[in-house]
Amino acid sequence: MSLRRIAVIVAGTLLIGVVLPLPSAARPLAAINAEGTLRVGMTGAPYSVRGPDGQFSGADVIMAGELARSLGVVLVIVPTAWKTLQADLAADRFDIAMGGVSVTPDRAAAGDFSIPVLHDGKRPIARCADKDRYTSIDAIDRPGVRVVVNPGGTNERFARTNLNHAALSEHPDNRTIFDEIAAGHADVMVTDGAEVDYQARLHPGILCSATVADSFDHFDKAYWMTRDPALKQTVDAWLKASLEAGQYQKALAAGPAR
Repeated sequence: MSLRRIAVIVAGTLLIGVVLPLPSAARPLAAINAEGTLRVGMTGAPYSVRGPDGQFSGADVIMAGELARSLGVVLVIVPTAWKTLQADLAADRFDIAMGGVSVTPDRAAAGDFSIPVLHDGKRPIARCADKDRYTSIDAIDRPGVRVVVNPGGTNERFARTNLNHAALSEHPDNRTIFDEIAAGHADVMVTDGAEVDYQARLHPGILCSATVADSFDHFDKAYWMTRDPALKQTVDAWLKASLEAGQYQKALAAGPAR
C-alpha cells in the first residue's frame, strides 16, 4: 500500500501519520475522488487535539472521517498551524481545513467556506480567583495585565486590535498555552467560547471562564476548502444532513471536544 493510502482506525477515530508530496495545483472534487484521498488540514486546536505521539483526535477528526467515508476515499490529516493555515491552503497542502476555523473576509477571499458548523464568540479565561476581575475588554486592556495569545489566528488578531495597553505575549504551542495561565506566567487569554468552556472543564478549580455578560464578538465556524463549486456543494450537502441528524453534537460528546 502506498503512503497516500495509509490510515489507522483507533476507537472509531481515524489517526493518520502520512507525509504527502505537494501537488502542483489545487485538487477539485474530481481529483479527490480519482486519487482516493481527502487531505484535511488541522492545527490541533480547537475541535481537534494532537497528542504527544503526533496523532489527532477530537470532534472534527470524527467529522473528517465521516466526510471521507461519504466520499468513499481515505482520510489523510495534514498537520498545519494557525500562522500558516492560509498559506498552506494556497500551497494546496490540503483540500479542506477543519477544526474550529472562523469565517473571516480574508479567508473567504482565498477559499470556499461550508455552511456554518456552529456559532461562537471570543471570551476570556483566567485563573478562577480572577474570574470576576476580567469581565470586559476595558478590564483586560490595562497596563500590567498579562495576556497570552497563540500566533497567527483570530485570537491574535482580536488581541492586537482590542488590547493595546495590556502586555501581550505569544505562546506557539496550543497544547500548553493554558498552562501559562495556570502556572501564573500569564493572567488571561481571550479565545473561542467553546475553548474556554473546555479548558475550564479540563482544569477544574484552576481555570475559569471570566464572568462576562456576553461574548466580546460573534462569528461562525465552518470548514474551509479549495475553491471548487462541486466540492463545496458536496460538503454542504453532507454537512447539512449531518447537522440535522445531530452527528456533530455526538462527535463533540464522543471525544476531547475543543
